[in-house]
Amino acid sequence: MPLPEEAPPAEPQSPAQEKFFYGGQAVIEGVMMRGRQHYAVAVRLPRTKEIVVERGELSAPIYKHPFWKLPFVRGLALLVEQLHLGMKSLIWSANMNASGQDLEIGRREIMLSMAAALAGSLLLFIGLPLLLSSFAVHKTSSFQFVVLEGVIRGVLVLGYLFVIALLPDVRRVFQYHGAEHKTINAFEAGWPLEVAHVKRASLLHPRCGTGFLVVVLVVSLVVFSLVALLHPNFFWLVASRILGVPVIAGVGFEWIRFMARHQRNPVVKVMLWPVLGTQKFTTREPDAEQLEVAIAAFNAARQGEERAAA
Repeated sequence: MPLPEEAPPAEPQSPAQEKFFYGGQAVIEGVMMRGRQHYAVAVRLPRTKEIVVERGELSAPIYKHPFWKLPFVRGLALLVEQLHLGMKSLIWSANMNASGQDLEIGRREIMLSMAAALAGSLLLFIGLPLLLSSFAVHKTSSFQFVVLEGVIRGVLVLGYLFVIALLPDVRRVFQYHGAEHKTINAFEAGWPLEVAHVKRASLLHPRCGTGFLVVVLVVSLVVFSLVALLHPNFFWLVASRILGVPVIAGVGFEWIRFMARHQRNPVVKVMLWPVLGTQKFTTREPDAEQLEVAIAAFNAARQGEERAAA
């Protein structure tokens, strides 16, 4: 999931794309691509194998108001955007696939599923590391506690990604994730957006949301080490992990943005190794049909930008 970013592209583009990097997300049997002012979702229908596309304009204040473009604030905006646009795209893709089986998935059902998933994530990736660390290191305000908590959280995240990748349906999503990366990498390299060219592009991308997890884990170690200096009790320890999310997201986004903009620097290249390596957990080599879907979504998003600029 390359994160959208305003920055000079690697190759000269038309005025509609100037100073903007596209982002995106894999959905159910499809891909969402996000431009500066427009987005598009493309999925392949299960029965007819036809590619259908949903287009939309990004008109909410979070996409347009200058406040949400400020450094460190834009990291929080990214989280809100993923909840808004990502959820919207997932709902549409789920219903497109369900319609081929004469089913209809309501927004309520998906919202309940997402709420349950969020609650489970908080327990697994925040609650469990805190609990296990408190058993091993009784002094919760110590640096050793913070480091152990971070290591446990990292192992849980990577272990979770490894296990779910074994599921066939999740593997399909990871293939579409790979198709999304390849399409954006091909575009940024100035290659023609055709399957024969796009399939040669890399599965990995320096602005990927999975790599962002690595940055978040490192930033959280620093932030929570500072919190430990205040000697919080267990209640405030848990609260700091939740309240610290906006701060960690803001700092993490600026860090990964900096690395993406200076990826040719020898030191930054070394820093990017774990960022790129982690993406191997959530990307798989796509087939030609999946690449076609990703290209269709990207072209539809670009068309929206070009029409707006005309």
